[in-house]
Amino acid sequence: MEPVVTVGLDGSPESLAAARWAADEAERRKLTLRLLHAWPLLVPEQPNVPAEMDQNYWARRIVHNARAELQTRHPGLPVVGSLVADDAQNALLRAASESEMIVLGSRGLVPVESYFLGDISMSVVARAERPVVLVRAGTSGRGPQPTPAAAGGVVVALKLHGSCEDLLEFAFGTAAARGMPLRAVHGQSLPLEAYVPWGVDHEVTEGITQDAQRRLRQTLRPWRDKFPLVEVTESIALESPAKAVVRAAEGAGLLVVGRREHRRALAPHLGPVAQAAIHHARCPVAVVPRA
Repeated sequence: MEPVVTVGLDGSPESLAAARWAADEAERRKLTLRLLHAWPLLVPEQPNVPAEMDQNYWARRIVHNARAELQTRHPGLPVVGSLVADDAQNALLRAASESEMIVLGSRGLVPVESYFLGDISMSVVARAERPVVLVRAGTSGRGPQPTPAAAGGVVVALKLHGSCEDLLEFAFGTAAARGMPLRAVHGQSLPLEAYVPWGVDHEVTEGITQDAQRRLRQTLRPWRDKFPLVEVTESIALESPAKAVVRAAEGAGLLVVGRREHRRALAPHLGPVAQAAIHHARCPVAVVPRA
């Protein structure tokens, strides 16, 4: 199967925002865009059935309307529609395994300005074999001109231990495709020995910062060589990694975080950084599985 970017559609404004974001990304990466709508009650296609008798009418309309808008905005972009007779979780996980990335809408709770994800979306994020991008309505980056949300570029959260190759491949590739700068962020809570009665021991914090900067530079060096046109900045924050990442994402065009892949015997779950990013970052969030 040819490389595709898949977006899940359910007819909501959030899923349409996700489709717009996915179309932009597919065009930049020169990939096909697949519009996926899953509904267990789909029936086999029957020719010459009046609309009022067609059980698939609304499912087809969701995909048709999105496709019409996206092809108007991106006339050269290959777009395919896909109706699947299955529950959404199974369909999305299967599609993720066949895609370069899968893009989903994310609903915002306006009173507290946080995200709410249903069981289906959260399960896809936690289980998918490929990157999952979550987009809320109003952050789809419509049109060719940079928006204020996109001005900050791509932010990637790094732990500096364990494998991060897939994470950096996605972050640098996205920054290169979009012509955006990349900001690599590492958050690290201070150990107990850093605290003194009057605050913190600056010699200890300076040593921690210098060591983290050294490791961050070493981690980024081969990727700077691979993507020489991407402008890269580094940021070390001596605070909770989750707080550091959410703070760094303010004004970003995309936040990229990692998720550890789990052995089959273990129940999939998201770590605190991914959880914080999903629930509190205002920009689109990409969750990338890593070994």
